[in-house]
Amino acid sequence: MKQIICINCPRGCRLTVTTDGDSPQVTGNFCARGKAYGIQEAENPRRTVTAVIPSGVDGVPCATVRSTAPVPFALIPDLLNELYALRVTEGAKRGDVLLADWRGTGADIIYTADVIV
Repeated sequence: MKQIICINCPRGCRLTVTTDGDSPQVTGNFCARGKAYGIQEAENPRRTVTAVIPSGVDGVPCATVRSTAPVPFALIPDLLNELYALRVTEGAKRGDVLLADWRGTGADIIYTADVIV
């Protein structure tokens, strides 16, 4: 049994997710989105990733990036290690793709601000 708070709307339902049998059972949800969120959290939790990566550009100490889609929770440490090993290049613009379809997850890693000296 796992207790979580649904983040799909401001209501913040307190969900109880039990995994007896083949599919998780969700209680405490007010709507269908809450049930879907509880099942997803039990079977394959995902998170949008934001990070600050180091720069190779003088005068720009770092750059901010984020994923365009949620990434499987178990892969987040690998993604962060890969990001921290990269160096920002001058001329990158907000929305430019740094890593496309990272590991086939469907999530691009994009810059969230321009990198201009």
